[in-house]
Amino acid sequence: MTTITKLGAFVAGLALVLAAAFGLGRFVGPLGEPQAQAASHHGGEQQSAPGQDRTTTPAPGGLQVSEHGYTLVLDRPIRASGEGELSFQILGPDGKPVTDYRRQHDKDLHLIVVRRDLSGFQHVHPTRDASGRWSVGVRLSPGTWRVFADFMPSGRGESMTLGADLEVAGTTGPQPIPGPSRTTTVDGYTVTLKGDLKPNQGRKLVLSVAQNGRPVTNLEPYLGAYGHLVALRDGDLAYLHVHPDGEPGDGSTKPGPGIAFHTTAPSVGTYRFFLDFKHDGVVRTAEFTVRAGGAATPPESEPAHADTDHTH
Repeated sequence: MTTITKLGAFVAGLALVLAAAFGLGRFVGPLGEPQAQAASHHGGEQQSAPGQDRTTTPAPGGLQVSEHGYTLVLDRPIRASGEGELSFQILGPDGKPVTDYRRQHDKDLHLIVVRRDLSGFQHVHPTRDASGRWSVGVRLSPGTWRVFADFMPSGRGESMTLGADLEVAGTTGPQPIPGPSRTTTVDGYTVTLKGDLKPNQGRKLVLSVAQNGRPVTNLEPYLGAYGHLVALRDGDLAYLHVHPDGEPGDGSTKPGPGIAFHTTAPSVGTYRFFLDFKHDGVVRTAEFTVRAGGAATPPESEPAHADTDHTH
């Protein structure tokens, strides 16, 4: 065999080996596949090893004024303190006011207004005109307030919460946040919290309502449930995802005294709970301070706080 012939045979053999290796690689994939690439094969969620906590904490809402192309725009200027009208728009990805929403908890949009020191909580339901502008009456004292709009546009399959700050003219000092407690009172009702927040762990919380020492067993439906719970993190006012357990008329959810919810605290810290419940035709708001991690929330035997007036 000549030198040229031998060289030709070697090149042909090498080509066959490379072709075989390429084909095998297409079957088995790259060795040592990076975790990020493996996660993309499962909807972007990394798969945990056996025995690891597979719970993923939903990102808290309300920290951004704009998300997924939707923007909360407050009308300016802001009125002075006292009773006044708050108006705003939700702009869509096309820059136009959104006028088509998917109803959640009996409403197209839920509006939460609270001062930056977590006082003055208000859960209200504005009305929308034909142009897409929302408006509602609120009570504002001097200071910095946070406005949360919780809604689901018809073009999206999940809800979102946008947040924006507004300033009310005047001078006032911040109010201290009450210490952690399992019991509070409002208008003669005593509300007791069972359950604890654990950072990055889904938890079930039960809030039980009593009146004059007797459990309330005839709570009235409010926003499609026997209670509505808003949870905010102290510091940045992150808005937690909270889901009621069951609903009126489902055959298993009782109208009190306990109202169950599921939520996940995204971090160690102090959280403020606001529970709206309806009884005898009036909606009342019970407020709690709860710790996630660190110092535990006091035991259930702790005395109740002084009575407060939070009626809608």
